[in-house]
Amino acid sequence: MVKLLAKTPCEGLLPISVGNVSLAEDLPVSLTMLTVHKGRLEACSELLKSAHGMAMPKPNRATGTAAARAIWFGRDQAMLVGPAPNWSLKNEAAVVDQSDAWAVVKLEGVGAEDVLARLVPVNVRTATFKRGHTARTMLGHMTVSITRVGEQAFQIMAFRSMAKTLVHDLQRAMESVAARG
Repeated sequence: MVKLLAKTPCEGLLPISVGNVSLAEDLPVSLTMLTVHKGRLEACSELLKSAHGMAMPKPNRATGTAAARAIWFGRDQAMLVGPAPNWSLKNEAAVVDQSDAWAVVKLEGVGAEDVLARLVPVNVRTATFKRGHTARTMLGHMTVSITRVGEQAFQIMAFRSMAKTLVHDLQRAMESVAARG
């Protein structure tokens, strides 16, 4: 009988450090998409606040902390990152487990902004993209979610099937930035 082994999306690829920037896999307990039922945004936000300590995020924002974060993912949608969802949320939103669908990495260090500047069409400089800001955008040719989680730290989410490409593209940009320094 074949024995299947569970592997993380970036297993064997990370962690890496180049120059002052590091890239590591971020493994939240759970990833859950919340798609709010029509007309229930406020009620869902209140329930999310009471159940998990954070409100539904505004467009291009994230709420919560490193242990439990809600990331804006589109109109009336958020990705709950960290805790398993309180299932009472199903009364206000479609609640769909996404834990195996995404590769989640953390890019951090002096120069992380420069690395992303080579790959994304979004200004991620601190002056405009502060902690808690998030964007659904392109990184190279992949659709990603980028959230600033620290002064020089970003959480990046891409489809699991693109994990190897995500790491490759980020590593090449890290090498390019380090070569300049």
